[in-house]
Amino acid sequence: MPNAVIISGAVEGLVDEAVLRRLIQWAGASPGTIYGKHGKPFLRKEIDGYNRAARISPWIVLVDLDHDTDCSPSFLRAWLPDPAQGICFRIVVREIEAWLIADAERLANFLNVPVSLIPRDPEALPDPKHTMIEIARASRRKDIREDMIPRVKSGRKVGPAYNSRLIQFVNDTKRGWRPEVAARFSDSLSRCLRRLEQLVATKV
Repeated sequence: MPNAVIISGAVEGLVDEAVLRRLIQWAGASPGTIYGKHGKPFLRKEIDGYNRAARISPWIVLVDLDHDTDCSPSFLRAWLPDPAQGICFRIVVREIEAWLIADAERLANFLNVPVSLIPRDPEALPDPKHTMIEIARASRRKDIREDMIPRVKSGRKVGPAYNSRLIQFVNDTKRGWRPEVAARFSDSLSRCLRRLEQLVATKV
């Protein structure tokens, strides 16, 4: 029997989409159509439309804070000064990788590295994506290193299967990422989970 609440959403990229779908399911709802996936400027251009849609049905939008500002409230006001009641606009501090790093035990197992290599304060990391790559560089598994670490002289910031590996980690409900555990080490994720629960509760 399908869940009663369907939540649509918008994100910057493919890993963000996997995380968003997992969070919606964690909250006891079903993911609807996930829009965006063309970077932050595209989301910025479309945010008013998402906000209008949230007046009719529940929505969640995830945006990386990156280094645009050190203050999430000012970022929120700039993007969404008049949020609809049905929208969950959440700012990821600072990149989606920080939310994944926050589940240190599972990430260490997935990447086959000592858990001591996983930072315990992921929201303090200046560049979580770079940190994720450096953790993968220490992996005992050659396939992980080849997939996630950028090739020499490739000009790319990540390896050829970087996104695929992180999506695999997010989607593995038995051995992969645990939102509720990660939320203990990421305030922005914790706030996102609470807001999602509120959104679902008002629609049930």
